[in-house]
Amino acid sequence: MELHVVVRGRVQGVGYRWFVREAARQLGLAGWVRNRPDGSVEIVADGDGAALGSLRHALEQGPPGASVATVDAADVPADQPLVRPFTIVR
Repeated sequence: MELHVVVRGRVQGVGYRWFVREAARQLGLAGWVRNRPDGSVEIVADGDGAALGSLRHALEQGPPGASVATVDAADVPADQPLVRPFTIVR
């Protein structure tokens, strides 16, 4: 299964990408996270459905200092290949 979402709110400059990378790695997921120019964060993850559900829940919470407004399905196809281990792309 695959999860492709865009997270909006105060999610840049607060360690959100690092938080996502660590959560995804602990769950054994492949994929990546990156900042988008509009201030949002994009995540693509692949793996077990239960693990993806756990990641989705973590994305809604975020790290201390973040303020997540929305977690929405991405509006464009991913243009980066999935990688293992889960990583931060620029």
